[in-house]
Amino acid sequence: MTLTSSVQTTARLRRGRRTSGAPRWALIGTEIAVPVVLVALWWIVSAGSTNTFFPPLSAIVGRLGQLLATPAFLGDIGVSVLNLVLSFAIATVVGVLLGCALGLIAWLSWFVEPTIHFFRAIPPVALVPIFVSIIGFGNETRILSISLAALFPILISTIDGVRAGDPTLEMVGRVYRLSRAERVFQLVLPAASPRILSGMQVSLITAFVVMIASEMLGSSTGLGAATLLAQQSFAITDMWAGILVLGVIGYAATALFTLFRRAILRWYIASQQLEKSE
Repeated sequence: MTLTSSVQTTARLRRGRRTSGAPRWALIGTEIAVPVVLVALWWIVSAGSTNTFFPPLSAIVGRLGQLLATPAFLGDIGVSVLNLVLSFAIATVVGVLLGCALGLIAWLSWFVEPTIHFFRAIPPVALVPIFVSIIGFGNETRILSISLAALFPILISTIDGVRAGDPTLEMVGRVYRLSRAERVFQLVLPAASPRILSGMQVSLITAFVVMIASEMLGSSTGLGAATLLAQQSFAITDMWAGILVLGVIGYAATALFTLFRRAILRWYIASQQLEKSE
């Protein structure tokens, strides 16, 4: 790319940003303001509540502060976060590798894809009792359940992304005499990365839901188990405190992945902005 074309591209991107709608700072401010306003309304509306099942938010926050000072509650948070991260990592590695193989090898895809679509149609939470019956109530069961549930969105998006690749990339790889592995990691995967990361974002939400469900079913550790135990013991304030922490973890996980996705796909986002500005 010449200097002149580079300057022209930068100018078009800046014009696109100016004409693409609200300023970025306004969008970020709105994203922060909405949860703050909702929490403030919750605090005000629940201030005089005498309902046992809907205690005031001030009481929930106070109890949460007490629970955060106990090693048991912190341990439950650590177990849940660790299971989520480990299972999501396993699902990502297996999904991307298997998706590449199925996307590139036609005969393998022909044999395996019907089975994939069969298991994908089963609700992820429904798989938890099956693994509990086969393996037991150990932590390995929860990790396996979460990983399998999170696998399919990544797997399907990887297959679609690999198959939707530009045939020109294959020709370029052959011209430069790249090996099969080099073509996959340097050409195929980067081109398929927008779809793969979109599948990973869906997978993260699925993993979070199944993480809670697996901990509520026959487990004594994790935030899901602690929240269910509080509900069964009529410790309603503890139950709401656990729900708040689960919400914060889910929001934080989604926000961190969004930042990661934007950093990885900076080139793709820039190209989309360029197309809109033209």
